[in-house]
Amino acid sequence: MTVPHLTGNYAPVAEELTAYELPVTGTIPAELTGWYLRNGPNPHAAASTHWFLGDGMVHGVRLEGGRAVSYRNRWVRTTTFTEGAHGRDSRGNRDLVAGVANTHVIRHAGRTLALVESSYPYELTCDLDTVGPHDFDGKLTTAMTAHPKTCPVTGELHFFGYDVFAPYLTYHRADASGNLDVSRAVEVQAATMHHDFNLTAQHVVFMDLPVCFDLESTQAGTGMPFRWNDDHQARLGVLRRDDPYGEIRWFPIDPCYVFHALNAHDEPGRIVLHVMRYPSMWRADSHDFEQATLWRWAIDLVAGTVREEQLDDRVAEFPRIDDRLAGLDTRFGHASVSGSSGALIRYDLHKGFSSAHEFGPGRIPAEASFVAADENPGGDGYLMTYLYNADSDRSDLVVLDAGDLAAPAVATIHLPSRVPYGFHGNWLADS
Repeated sequence: MTVPHLTGNYAPVAEELTAYELPVTGTIPAELTGWYLRNGPNPHAAASTHWFLGDGMVHGVRLEGGRAVSYRNRWVRTTTFTEGAHGRDSRGNRDLVAGVANTHVIRHAGRTLALVESSYPYELTCDLDTVGPHDFDGKLTTAMTAHPKTCPVTGELHFFGYDVFAPYLTYHRADASGNLDVSRAVEVQAATMHHDFNLTAQHVVFMDLPVCFDLESTQAGTGMPFRWNDDHQARLGVLRRDDPYGEIRWFPIDPCYVFHALNAHDEPGRIVLHVMRYPSMWRADSHDFEQATLWRWAIDLVAGTVREEQLDDRVAEFPRIDDRLAGLDTRFGHASVSGSSGALIRYDLHKGFSSAHEFGPGRIPAEASFVAADENPGGDGYLMTYLYNADSDRSDLVVLDAGDLAAPAVATIHLPSRVPYGFHGNWLADS
């Protein structure tokens, strides 16, 4: 039987490679010195029951002085990878060290962390070797989301962990030095799948949406243990950052699901969020994905209501901004288009229009990270993404001018192998 998440460019690669002095078409901007890293599922046994459940593999390209110095790909050697450890033992006790670390890779307080929402993060070296699990000096007692938010003003890392047993959701904050200084339970109605959340300069906004833990799906063992639940009220929970243990206000919204938020910001009397919204998710089977489009939610803090508005009808995912503007009113956002013909979209959130770089049939981009060209947040920069070419069954690292997406690529770095479809990553510039 053909398993879609193990075929084509979803299929895992079998080798860890290291290659030097990669061939380049075009010119790599000389100011770009650092690593482009991206994480994704790559089951080392070449089999998994769901796309989300394969062992994590990080793919990295080193740029320096206008050269593509090297490429390497490495599995994250979690205890699940090395020992076959499971997230729960036979008595149901949770093992937060066990996990696949396959969803994101970030840097905070000098540590490079591979993340998955079901366990602790794993620290990596700059060469992508695995150091081991990171639990914030024993202070973290829940799993950690794969979508933490770094405040560009304070340097704080805001994140959460969720569980299928109470407390279902816990909010955490670590300071700029990596010290975990806030952990508090968030009361929610049920065990829902909290994949992402929102951060502004003044607020944290949780998304309690109707994809709920499903025991029957867990026992079947054929995919993710969550299903759509029509009886669960979709709502947004608002917490003031200056009162992290204070009241959370809940605002009902129309049923939907959101894997990924683009950004959020404060305005007088309201909070504005931009998200990639699905009308529903996993009604019958966790292998079926609906289609997401860009929406804006405006939370009226005085009236206690949410205005919901679709901004674009083009199907896209993996939204990103200039992370130096996270939680602030940023003008531009970006998202990736897959399908038979790939593209990258640049949304002008202030003027309400978009532009795109169309890659053409069989050329599919992954998530694109924004890479700053100068020290001015919101200024010039590049979009950097792995691009799969179905004709050659190979991948490139493509660098585009974010301000002129219609232009040809600034640089195309040719890799020695394909990079399977995956999830999230970052440009980690040298300090």
